[in-house]
Amino acid sequence: MPGDEVVINTAVVPADALARGDDSVLDPAMMLLGESCWGGHGEFCVVPGHQLERRPAGRSWAESASYPVCYTTAWRLLRRARLQPEDTVLVTGIGGGVATAAMMLARHVGARVFVTSRDAAKRDRAIELGAEGAFPSDEPYPITADIVVDSIGPATWDFAFRTLRHGGRMCVCGGTSGPKVELNLPRLFFKQIDVIGASCGSQSEFRHVTDLLGDGLPVVVDEILPLSEYPRALERLRSAEQLGKIVLEHPEP
Repeated sequence: MPGDEVVINTAVVPADALARGDDSVLDPAMMLLGESCWGGHGEFCVVPGHQLERRPAGRSWAESASYPVCYTTAWRLLRRARLQPEDTVLVTGIGGGVATAAMMLARHVGARVFVTSRDAAKRDRAIELGAEGAFPSDEPYPITADIVVDSIGPATWDFAFRTLRHGGRMCVCGGTSGPKVELNLPRLFFKQIDVIGASCGSQSEFRHVTDLLGDGLPVVVDEILPLSEYPRALERLRSAEQLGKIVLEHPEP
């Protein structure tokens, strides 16, 4: 309705694909706003009405802008990984949006969460946000995990893969250290590990995450900058300094 405050699921799919439910984002015509098409930082945009949900009550615009992509992607990964409250979850490379969202979602469900980072300050911050433990990224991880959420790729893959128990689930949502990993096939099939990938989420998954925010799920915002400081925001992303989302704020119209 005119005047409604809404948030956008940036995984844009044709209306006829919605009948596929949670598999709608597998439609070949799916586009990711700001990646498959222009407009990620535009003041105005036109999107299909079926991509919209009401903005979570009691949340700031910065929080509302920070969760649609990363929290929905993280939830899709964890849902497909059959996350249970008693699970042990390892999140590699804590700091990026999806990794941070996975940590917060798993904690919200009641899982034990451990993280990795090269940065001691990020490890300390993750502990403050509820992680049970935090390890340097470039050393073996002293736990056994039911689920690993990895957005780093080759730099952490081997250590993370070794961490998984028999029947564990390896969730992949990025490759910031490179696009290719060496996969030990006997370890994969003898340990009967599932490898799961995701880059976005369906409308029903987006709606579920929106409801979780209404129930108190925290959204981690690292910094809010005016749109005029876009170069500084990009530089912070390149340097991997942030933990959580960097938000660009438009001037009042």
